Amino acid sequence: MSLLAAAPTEIYESGDSALRVVAISEASEHNWLTVHGLADWLENCGAEGLCGAVPTYDSVLVEFDPILVSARQVRAFVTLGLLELGHAGESARAPREFDVPVVYGGEYGPDLERVAEHQGISVGEVIRLHTAKTYTVRCLGAPAGSPMMDGPAFPKPVPRLKDPRLSVPAGAVAVAGRQAVIAPAVAPGGWCVIGQTPMSVLNIRREPLVPYKPGDILRFRQIRTEDFGQYAGLELEPLDVASEDVDFVESGARP
Repeated sequence: MSLLAAAPTEIYESGDSALRVVAISEASEHNWLTVHGLADWLENCGAEGLCGAVPTYDSVLVEFDPILVSARQVRAFVTLGLLELGHAGESARAPREFDVPVVYGGEYGPDLERVAEHQGISVGEVIRLHTAKTYTVRCLGAPAGSPMMDGPAFPKPVPRLKDPRLSVPAGAVAVAGRQAVIAPAVAPGGWCVIGQTPMSVLNIRREPLVPYKPGDILRFRQIRTEDFGQYAGLELEPLDVASEDVDFVESGARP
């Protein structure tokens, strides 16, 4: 992750054991690069008392042990980290790519027609727009490490459901506002579900629980309803791993 300089930031205390660092430039991409670069730096700087750094779209929560380090000292670490970002060069970890097969509509995507009607476009165009781009994982959200991503190029933001569902299945592919997401686990949800991937995203026996990290890239690919079962139980893996371990079905579906 390379920056000429970090975005301007503001720092707020969050209780007695965390600071919230907010990037405040007018460029959302610059803000995102800044908070994720800062989180990476803090995770690897080796400073005593730092417990973790959790980045989102434009802020990072820096957690620390107040017995070992003071908020003032953590502010100094943050300031140093922001200064170092412009000199860090390229990130040591290149983004990994994930291929996500999806069955759209029907029982797998109960809100597909609703989204098409709201957008004033056809169901086919909703699918085309959703599969037309690559998605950068911006941060991990609830539940269970959901990959939060900028959404497809729909004409308008997608409204959330007026009455959220009590249960959304694992693998649900959903949109809301200008965002897109996959649900790794069964949970309530108010986003519009337009499809479902048969791939297993969450593995409670794995550390980390999900295979992607912020900065990784996902691409959605439509598969036929009858092919859903052929992918069921397979774990979502980066393309370089998946291509070695998985024989993909012949349905126009390939990693």
